[in-house]
Amino acid sequence: MKTPTPAPKIKSTPGSTLAFSPTKVAIIGTGAVGTATAFACIMRKVAPELMLYDINTSRAHGQVLDLEDASSFLGSSSLSSCSYAQDTPRFSSTTKTPQDCGQADIIVVAAGNPQAPGESRDNLLYHNQLILKDILTKISPIKPTAIMIMVTNPVNLMTALAQKLSGLPPNQVIGTGTILDTARLRTAIKKALQHHQQLEEGYAENESGFIESSIHANVIGDHGDKQVALWSTATVGGYPLTSFNAFKLLNTQIEVAKSSAAKVYEIIEHKTASSFGIAVIIAEIIDTIASNKKAVLPLSVYSKRYDVCLALPVVLSANGIGTIIYPQMNEREQAALDEYVRANRAICAPFFHPRGPKGIFQEEARL
Repeated sequence: MKTPTPAPKIKSTPGSTLAFSPTKVAIIGTGAVGTATAFACIMRKVAPELMLYDINTSRAHGQVLDLEDASSFLGSSSLSSCSYAQDTPRFSSTTKTPQDCGQADIIVVAAGNPQAPGESRDNLLYHNQLILKDILTKISPIKPTAIMIMVTNPVNLMTALAQKLSGLPPNQVIGTGTILDTARLRTAIKKALQHHQQLEEGYAENESGFIESSIHANVIGDHGDKQVALWSTATVGGYPLTSFNAFKLLNTQIEVAKSSAAKVYEIIEHKTASSFGIAVIIAEIIDTIASNKKAVLPLSVYSKRYDVCLALPVVLSANGIGTIIYPQMNEREQAALDEYVRANRAICAPFFHPRGPKGIFQEEARL
């Protein structure tokens, strides 16, 4: 019997509605975040092939060897490290080059200087923009259909710079935005509700609180200190959060939002950097793209309305970013977002302006 010819692989192109299952994911940077991301991808089985690249090629090699041990129990991913031609004979795991990373279906950029204790994320821009330029030079040419996920902080500003420098359509260059901030806020809300129920309403510990999936409270704008928590549209089990006694007071909302935003500084104080939460988020983004889920996530995206790159709810699919959804806000929330936009523009000005893409996103949707 004649063996049938395998069907050609369908690849996503801008404007196409066809999904693809990426066989190649490249992770640039094998520090705490990059390595945790690779581990999360292996555990969730979202990437059949993983390439790890770092300026420290020896570290990338060692991480791959370690991750192979984890993957051997799951059979979920083929792993390789990337090195330069002169280094290849030294590393048994090396089968790829930096240029191979540029031909991946999804490119995750997690390389850069970490945030030091007491340092703002914005201060990282001056060092990390140089690192990004070096990375894009070394992995070029970049596959025209690739989707690039920026993780490096300050993520909104780095996403905007990657959109400018990569040569990819802006809908294919996204940042992790405020997904982590949103998760932290929901956890903080859960704890506040649980504490109030125990203290004020006499609930036992095992009878109080809500699971995070029942809490819908979103953060937009900035990943970090300038984030905007949308209390006016937050709900628990479909009921307005502000109708609960624990959250009727504005001071309570402000206090919970501040504690949520400050969580990263406590993490940095004790273990230098956060990695596990963002790693799971990146794996979820990769799975959303690969499965063409068309999920709504608060990602870093260029907005023509605000003329900056900031975190807003967007529809994410195999083609990257589709519709931008502008959420309803009260006056206080809108003022906070406007203040962030002004700060964002001021920081961006020395690097690029104007640079807004045209005709890329559908911006008419509102929540």
